[in-house]
Amino acid sequence: MPSYNSARWLIDRNVENGCGGATAIRYLGTTFTYDQMLKTTWRVQHALTSLGVARTERVVVVANDGPDMVAWLLGCLRSGVVPVPVSTMLTGDDVASIADDAEAVLLVVSGEYASLLPAVSARVGSLRHVVFLDGSDSSNSPAEKLSQCDWSSFLDDSEAPVASTSADDQAFWLYSSGTTGLPKGVIHRHSNMQSTYDTYARRVLQVQQTDAFLSVAKLCFAYGLGNSLTFPFGAGATVVLEPSRPTPATYCRLVAEEQPTLFFASPGFVAGVLDMGVGAEAFRSVRATVTAGETLPADLQRRFSERFGHPILDGIGSTEALHIFLSNTLDDQQPGSTGTAVPGYDLLLLGDDETEVTSPDSPGYLHVRGASTAIGYWNRPDATQAAFRSDGWVRTGDVYTRSADGHWTFLGRNNDMIKAGGIWVSPAEVESVLIEHPDVLEAAVVGSRNAAGLEEVTAFLVPRSGATIDPASVDQHCRSRMAAFKRPRRLLVIDSLPKTATGKIQRFALRDQLCDG
Repeated sequence: MPSYNSARWLIDRNVENGCGGATAIRYLGTTFTYDQMLKTTWRVQHALTSLGVARTERVVVVANDGPDMVAWLLGCLRSGVVPVPVSTMLTGDDVASIADDAEAVLLVVSGEYASLLPAVSARVGSLRHVVFLDGSDSSNSPAEKLSQCDWSSFLDDSEAPVASTSADDQAFWLYSSGTTGLPKGVIHRHSNMQSTYDTYARRVLQVQQTDAFLSVAKLCFAYGLGNSLTFPFGAGATVVLEPSRPTPATYCRLVAEEQPTLFFASPGFVAGVLDMGVGAEAFRSVRATVTAGETLPADLQRRFSERFGHPILDGIGSTEALHIFLSNTLDDQQPGSTGTAVPGYDLLLLGDDETEVTSPDSPGYLHVRGASTAIGYWNRPDATQAAFRSDGWVRTGDVYTRSADGHWTFLGRNNDMIKAGGIWVSPAEVESVLIEHPDVLEAAVVGSRNAAGLEEVTAFLVPRSGATIDPASVDQHCRSRMAAFKRPRRLLVIDSLPKTATGKIQRFALRDQLCDG
């Protein structure tokens, strides 16, 4: 098979085409060119060599978005090492679970997340090294068995070789939550990033070298990885990176200062921007806003587009497909609809009996097939077999209808997973934290829609005998034990949970209570 390396396609190609002096990244007011990013990528490769990280070994990256984060992703890919970016919102135990499952040998971490190290060190037997990207007092994070060093100590930025990888070799992993709360490592190939560029970026967004990209979703997520690395570097364009946790105020300021042409967010974030009451001039540079991660309510789509005078393109993607495969387009936006199939992807609806649903407006389970889909899940043969069919189709877990003119509408999911703020949340994981509270006997978590039509986490709590549940106390308990996006936004106290004869919680009945209320 011919040699192909995704990092070489992303960065070397731009330098070889004479764009080395062009701006690749804008970060905290500073410009980084493609030439500079290539040299920093080489520096990462030399660091990997000096630490003895071999090809196909895994490197877990817990870092804020920035040039160093991008360089570590590219450096790993260029060396044939497998980067595993994970969310900075996760707890030490969360990161330890992922690093242990991935059998990671190296942890790359922004200094402010050094507190994760004890939990990771104690649990991950394969881990040998830790690199701090921006300095840290390692004495506060004891881990005797690990070598700890600072990124600034690696100075060699001479040219490094490109690994002799192929298009179908595994390149990077992204972890996706499962219904049991145990994350699954989604294995992507070197060719998958370019596939998302050739389909969605080129044919739907019509990206150009003159575009500037700004994404609320971070690089550790499939959505953010496309928005902030694959698409801008694929086009030889510019990406604006922000290290801090996203807020509407921060991103409205960034839009005004950096003048991006493409803005990527979740529907919930779009609602937050509208609630700020900013004027139309705030987004005058933006030619299109893209939303994904959860369904965009029709009214929200209309109001945002009317306020800022540009199209808002809602779409759906998945970690398994790497980016958006079903979307509204620049020429066709239908509020309340997810749009049409992205050119290059095939979509299929199947019924409960696995036969194709062909009648217009009839519900079925959505399947997707395209060049960007993953190989499967790491060490999860049963889950891989359930999601990845032998004929190339991938089960998404979403229930959709298709109209006679080819527009697709989301109805719901065929499991109990919740997508809050565009990120998957496992009810079982949240429930396990809730029942640790001394006043809580039982807990059940479901997804519900708020006044803006966006999905959020709602918890039903049954008190222990003689106890009274104080919602504020439970909320504080959750804040100290889980990532913010997982924390229930509504806490409802009830006498008992509806259950089946075998003791299973009837979540549909809880959702019905919310509707009745």
